[in-house]
Amino acid sequence: MQRKVALRLSAASAAMALAAAVGVVLSMPEASAATGTATGYATQNGGTTGGAGGQTVRATTGTAIHAALCGRASSSTPITIEVEGTINHGNTAKVSGSSCNTAAGVIELKQISNVTIVGVGGGAVFDQLGIHIREASNIIIQNVTIKNVKKSGSPTSNGGDAIGMESGVRNVWVDHTTLEASGGESEGYDGLFDMKDDTKYVTLSYSVLRNSGRGGLVGSSESDLSNGFITFHHNLYQNIDSRTPLLRGGTAHIYNNHYVSLNESGINSRAGARAKVDNNYFEDSKDVLGTFYTDAAGYWQVSGNVFDNVTWSSPGTDNNPAGPNPQSNTTVSIPYAYALDAAACVPDVVSRTAGAGKGLQVSNGSCTVQSPTSTPTTPPTSATPTPSPTSGPSQPSGTNLSIGAGSDGSSKATGTSYGNVRDGDMSTYWSPAASTGAISIKWGSATSVSRIDIREAAGATGVIGAWKVVNGDTGAVLTSGSGAGAITFPRTSLSKVTFEITGSTGTPKVAEFETYAQ
Repeated sequence: MQRKVALRLSAASAAMALAAAVGVVLSMPEASAATGTATGYATQNGGTTGGAGGQTVRATTGTAIHAALCGRASSSTPITIEVEGTINHGNTAKVSGSSCNTAAGVIELKQISNVTIVGVGGGAVFDQLGIHIREASNIIIQNVTIKNVKKSGSPTSNGGDAIGMESGVRNVWVDHTTLEASGGESEGYDGLFDMKDDTKYVTLSYSVLRNSGRGGLVGSSESDLSNGFITFHHNLYQNIDSRTPLLRGGTAHIYNNHYVSLNESGINSRAGARAKVDNNYFEDSKDVLGTFYTDAAGYWQVSGNVFDNVTWSSPGTDNNPAGPNPQSNTTVSIPYAYALDAAACVPDVVSRTAGAGKGLQVSNGSCTVQSPTSTPTTPPTSATPTPSPTSGPSQPSGTNLSIGAGSDGSSKATGTSYGNVRDGDMSTYWSPAASTGAISIKWGSATSVSRIDIREAAGATGVIGAWKVVNGDTGAVLTSGSGAGAITFPRTSLSKVTFEITGSTGTPKVAEFETYAQ
């Protein structure tokens, strides 16, 4: 039985907790969309492209994420969901639909495929709320922070896992994320990154996992051996008691990771698991590789690793550390191409690339940090382009055509004006008389428009839920989605464009309805 120990939270972690408690917002570099291409085992079995080629929508609440999933034509229709702001229990409700299977208090990616969730703008934080992937495939999660997800106490979410995968999951790429807890099992937390019940072809890259009793597992028990083909590269594991990861059966490729303060054990290969462990940097840690807490042996192939102030326990019936001089006891063939940074530079490279809010920087495989290549897109299958919101929250170039135009809409709340959405002043706004309504921009003659930007007033960010953009001349729906932000659609010549809010979590406040020809 694994011994449970109190976690040693660093001064930096305490400072971050204090900042969160008083509501301080820490600025982060902006990222505009899913970037780069999948690596490792996520490239196998047909590859992992997430929502490439589909609609892109913006979400600032968990409910809006669910609404975006449920608003698709089918459970496999590609979609990219750009997330900004804090996602928590208070703004994450169940949404129903034929293309989704959601639940309150957790981001549920269940019985679906072809989805990207990416943090943008000022960042996306999932606070005490986990992401559950079940009976799903072709999923990308990028540039988000998930913290303090509990399995006991209050509130609970996702069985205590920051990201949990189970039941026939295939092809998941988790990249540039920060996954953290504030203690171990006795404090109510479980794993940060768990895979079980036939989960295969997964890559975890450029991520930070810290301050937890359990880093993550592959296989929930000695009889759950149907998982495997997992890659872990360029991740930081810091102040973790054990499971970095725990491997029960299957194959894992573990390279160029930085491990600091593994308090009890690290990579735990058991029950026939085979791990290829290349060019990692282990520092100030104990029993970083071996078979622990069982007599069911696992195996490893090692090369190029650095062991800096690592201690090793003595072998026993249920304890088989690989050190103090780790040697390979198996060989593992890797089917994909990869470039190894020298282990000596891994702490520097990982410190500059791993985690959310790092600008999605990556290593070039020669100890140099660079921007990633763009994600390839898949063209729509139909001849007519699918209307889609923009891939990023950046401000558009060109002239805001709403300035000097006219406006009207459905009934407005007392004290607000249709004209407030076209005056260039974020301190004024229009609100509908109820929680839903429509606002329009109109011109005296036909005007070409391909992009609008819906900007919510201060204090109302994230209130707007589902919406559609309508050609006011013909009544045709140009696009639909969830959450305010920048929206694009095929360039259309019209004299009136309408933004119709069909769902919200309160009283919407539209400060600016900007229109652009680009």
